[in-house]
Amino acid sequence: MANLLEQQITQATKVIEDQLDAEIQKLDKMDEDDFEVLRQKRLQAMKKAAKQKEEWLANGHGEYMEVANEKEFFEECKKSKNVICHFYRDSTFRCKIVDKHMAILAPKHIEAKFMKINVEKCPFLVDRLRIKVIPTICIAKEGQTFDYIVGFDDLGGIDEFPTEMLEWRLGRSEVINYNGDLLNPPLPQASKKPSKSVFGYEKKKAIRGKDDDDSSDNDDW
Repeated sequence: MANLLEQQITQATKVIEDQLDAEIQKLDKMDEDDFEVLRQKRLQAMKKAAKQKEEWLANGHGEYMEVANEKEFFEECKKSKNVICHFYRDSTFRCKIVDKHMAILAPKHIEAKFMKINVEKCPFLVDRLRIKVIPTICIAKEGQTFDYIVGFDDLGGIDEFPTEMLEWRLGRSEVINYNGDLLNPPLPQASKKPSKSVFGYEKKKAIRGKDDDDSSDNDDW
């Protein structure tokens, strides 16, 4: 067994060394024109990223905003590919906890739009999305509801969950760019595992305006 393990390690080491040698040889063969091509590609990528950032900020990304009603909700959602919306009620104190974490994450993840709406001002949406628990965070991608964070069960089941826990949960939904370990939530003190919905998503459902026929689930917002 020891000899077999040693052979496997030796083979793996040789593969890595061969890959490094190939990269070194490739670089050695490059001339100034090749380096200039790489530089131009990198420059174009940086310009594209900067332009995308400007567009996000112009569309309200980077801040935790409140929409006043359903009409404004639909208008804001049409502008953004990734939307994270907190459905809240003033009398529910746990909504204040969600507000705190959302306000921290919004400027950190400008690739998504963070917003909230009062459930008392959007009865159609509440009914359409079958929202029963407050707070509920609705996660949408390209005009369709993709996932829900209902209450705090997916966040460790405690009021004192860290912002990183919500960030991880949103990363699981692929609505933000998350650089951590998606398999392990950053909440070691939690007494129970995240609920099943963390690892599977709710059925996708499009949200439509009041004047639309909502017999189909395939229309955009």
